[in-house]
Amino acid sequence: MQRTGRTNQPTFRIVVLEHTASPKAGKFVDQVGTYNPKTKERTLDENKVKHWLSVGAKASPTVHNMLVSAGVVKGEKINVLPAYKAPEAPAKEEVSAEAPAADSAPAVEAPKAEAPAA
Repeated sequence: MQRTGRTNQPTFRIVVLEHTASPKAGKFVDQVGTYNPKTKERTLDENKVKHWLSVGAKASPTVHNMLVSAGVVKGEKINVLPAYKAPEAPAKEEVSAEAPAADSAPAVEAPKAEAPAA
């Protein structure tokens, strides 16, 4: 899909291009349709789409889903949204019954013995 249109008024061309090229470059092999996301209007040339798919072109997941809902291609839709990762919960410190209460005086640590130098 190649974005066209002004700011906040997007329209897309559905184009065929080489896998090494970017749709932003504007160089495409063939235009097979258009899509307006504001009005949900789609125009597809089914004969061109079927031709390009028959010669080995692969549709992007979004275009594939569009072709499935339009009835051009049979199959299941592809999930294009990223998988949800739940945020990790911070590890809770467990308070043991043996720990001194906050009201009591803090314990004094014994000085550590120094290791002999080798």
